[in-house]
Formats: sequence, structure tokens, C-alpha cells
Amino acid sequence: MHFLISNLRLPLSYGETELKRIAAGKAGLKPEQIRSLRLVRRSLDARKKEDIHYQAQVEITCDGAGEKLLKRGNNPSVKPLQKEKQAPLAIRKDSIAGRCVVVGLGPGGLFAALELARYGFAPLVIERGRPVEQRVRDVEQYWEIGKLNLSSNVMFGEGGAGTFSDGKLTSRSKDPRSGRVLELLYGAGAPEEILFEAKPHIGTDRLRKVVTGLREEIIALGGEVRFETALTDIRMEKGCLREVCILGPGGEEWIPCEHLVLAIGQGARDTVRMLHGRGIPMEKKPFAAGVRIEHPQKLINLAQYGPLADSPHLGAAEYRITAQAGDRGVYSFCMCPGGYVVASASGEEQVVVNGMSNLARDGENANAALVVQVRPEDVPEGPLGGIEFCEAIEKAAFLAGGGKGKAPAERVSDFMEKRTPTGFGKVRPTYRPGVVPVDLWQVLPPFMARALFEALPVFARQIRGFDFDDAILTGVESRTSAPYRILRGADLCSVGCSGLYPIGEGAGYAGGIVSSAIDGLKAAEAVITGTAPAKY
Repeated sequence: MHFLISNLRLPLSYGETELKRIAAGKAGLKPEQIRSLRLVRRSLDARKKEDIHYQAQVEITCDGAGEKLLKRGNNPSVKPLQKEKQAPLAIRKDSIAGRCVVVGLGPGGLFAALELARYGFAPLVIERGRPVEQRVRDVEQYWEIGKLNLSSNVMFGEGGAGTFSDGKLTSRSKDPRSGRVLELLYGAGAPEEILFEAKPHIGTDRLRKVVTGLREEIIALGGEVRFETALTDIRMEKGCLREVCILGPGGEEWIPCEHLVLAIGQGARDTVRMLHGRGIPMEKKPFAAGVRIEHPQKLINLAQYGPLADSPHLGAAEYRITAQAGDRGVYSFCMCPGGYVVASASGEEQVVVNGMSNLARDGENANAALVVQVRPEDVPEGPLGGIEFCEAIEKAAFLAGGGKGKAPAERVSDFMEKRTPTGFGKVRPTYRPGVVPVDLWQVLPPFMARALFEALPVFARQIRGFDFDDAILTGVESRTSAPYRILRGADLCSVGCSGLYPIGEGAGYAGGIVSSAIDGLKAAEAVITGTAPAKY
């Protein structure tokens, strides 16, 4: 029998022996009575800077005397743990006339394809970008000399945008599929820590290997993966999907298809426009946009950890902050400790910034998006008005940077004083292909610049030194979430096209690696069973 022990307080330097001793003490057992022990959850408690420690939960089994003691149920920190095995899905009885196609090899598409392959559906997976190995070289070329490959970049290619990110695996979802996502990632090569850390991350360097492992499993199970292949059209008949048109190295091809999992991410705006032109119902929705801010990681460590900032047992510190500027929210997004600001454009005449960290998070700077709420009424009319808004600010940043991918940036003190910037100080910009000192008040929409101006002093009261004069603002961050939503029903099908399953960030239904992967699993379940996925 398994038991869950909660409310364990662990020192930063604990080892396996000490963990067992502390768990036994909390359960009222002797350490030797515990036969097996597994860390289930661990979170860092840094609320009191002079007393930073871990809070943890562990799962144990124990000998007969210990089990008898714990079964009495008089210890509030100990609960019996029943492990339930997931029942296999009931496969739909009707046959599929056309092939099941998955568009996009980001987390949504990867996990949808993997589940479909495991149930024998042999999906065809198309990805307009390249495999990870080639994609990394293409991205490096863009970062070095500003030469953008329109089909292989930070937005397009195996693994999706998350391949060049911090690899965060946090999710607010209570869906039990999130645990399965972490287990599958671990099985594909992610570090074991993701299974128990409260704020797990993989890091872009490790994530690339994991993505390749998942792709190889899909192929081994009978799936087919075609790179440098894009969805260009669909054909419907009486509201039902019948065929899809794809364009790859071999030319254009129409494929019979009655089930299309659409996991296109936020880069494929041409695909969204094609679907809109085919009458697929969509709506614009709120989103957020702004800039990236960079600080010395040591400054953030000191603000978050105090006198323990240099402890070898603590990694690079994180933060999450929010403020209200008038009637708009301003908040940090995708914070990357010890990371880099990266160029993430997917089209001509765009500058788009994002953040990335390696697993070690050992870069000199910390960075995060500082974004402002954008409402539907702020953007042009029509379902795709948000795309038009984002394209406008991305082009403004491109022009301000002078072309070739260079980004407009300035010191926080220059932004706050509304003066023309002339250069940078103690913080070295990490963005490649490079930055140009530019007055961001002339680049950002007025409401966005004003909201950031009002929020920065509020953030400085939350994190000491956040308004550091030499901290750098770089624009523009415009891909926090899709500014539109492709409407779907409870069965995850488009409300205007049966058989079309719009999922993940690019459809407006997810906001990160785990939530996108969950959406992919749900879509696969809907295809496999022919019914709406289970709700939790």
C-alpha cells in the first residue's frame, strides 16, 4: 500500500538519507520502516529571505508494522494513496475513409500524433519547418546575420516555438492529463525533476533532444512525418471535411481526409487567413503585447533570495509580477532566468522578441516579457483584427531597428525620462542579431507605452531594483497568445467544419507547452472515440 506524506520541510542541502529521516518523523515511523520513497512534489519557499527552504510531498511504502500504524488514519499529514490505471480508450466503430492528418509538430501536434499512433491510427504529420537539427542551424544564421528562413525559424519547425524558450512546464490546468504529459516528456529524455518540481522546466538545449525522441516514437508506431510541408487549402462538403491540400518538396497534393488536427502555432497567419476565407468561424479575443526587460541575474537573485543569493543550492531566481495601469493589466510573462532575448520573427519586415533559457539557466541576464492587456476594441474590425494589430507593431519595430532583424531597445531610465537614448550601460543586451537605441515611445502604441510607464514603479515596489536605470527594454513582444480564436464545440470540432480540430496556442485554446500538449491529447481522444473528450 502507498501513502502520501505532506508538509515536509526540507533544508536546501538535504540528501536522500535526510529526506527519508524527515519523512519518517512526519509519519511517526522509524526510517528503516520505509521500504521505498519517491519525491512527488517540491517547491521553494522563499517568503522569508533568512529562512529559505523546500516544502515537499513524498510517496512511501513501508513494512507491515509501519503500514498498520499508518492505516489508523490519525496523522493529518499522511493519506493512503490509491493508484488508478488509466483505462484504454474505446476506439470508434466507424471506419475513417480518409487519412488522419495532424498539422504542426509543436507540443499540441506532437502529443496528438503520439496518442493517435499509439491507438493504431497511423497519422500523417506535416510540419512546414525543418527537423530540429537543421532548424537550429537556420535560427543561428538568422541570429548571426539577420537572414530569415521563412519556413524554418523560431516559430516554424519541429517542436514549435517552445523549442526556443525556457521550456517551462508549469500549467494552471487541473487536468490529470498534465501528469501524463510530464511522464511522456520524461520518457523521451527530459530530466526527472520535471516529475516533482512545482515549477518544472526543461530548457531549450534539453528540449530539442526530447522533441526528436517523441517524433521517432510516432514514426516507430506507424505514423508518417513530412517536414517542409504546409497546409494550403481544405475542401468541405455539407459542413464536413473531405480533403486537404498540402504543399511539400514534391509539389502540391490533395489528400482525402476526414479528421484534421490543426496545431499550427502562432506563426502560420497565412493558414488562419486561408481558413477564414473558407468560412471557418473565428472571433477576435483579448491578448497582450509589450516588450522584453533584461536585468542582471544577480540583481534578481538578491531581490528574491536576500542574504542567500549566492547559495550554491539555489538556482537562478524567478519572478512573476502584476500591476494595474488605469483600467489595464500589465504583467510579466514567460520569465527566463539566466536566459537570452531571442529574435522570433516568422515573416518579412517583422521584429518579434521572445525569451529563452538553457537547462542550467546560467546566462548573465534575466529577462521576461512585460506585456499590456489588448482588448478587442483596440484592434481593427473583424475576426483577424488582432493579427493586423500585431503585424503593425512588428513592422514598426522592424523599421525602428533599421532592418535585418535588429530590434529597437533602450535603458529603463531613458524610457521613464522620455528622452532619446544614446546607448546602453551596465546591462549588455543579449538579443541577436543586435539592438539599436530607439525611443520606444515612438514604436509602441500610445496606450501600451503609457501603461508600461505607469507599471514600472509598481513593479519596483514588488522587486527591489526592478527599475534599475540600466535595465533594458526591447520590443516588441507580440506572441504571448493568439489574438483570435477558431471556434469549436464540446467535441473539439470546428463549429463550421466537422472533422477539423483546431487546438493549442494557434487556435486560441492554450498558453504554453503543457496546456498545448493537453489540448493535443484531448483532440486525439475525440478522434479515437468519436465523442467529446472527458472533462475533469
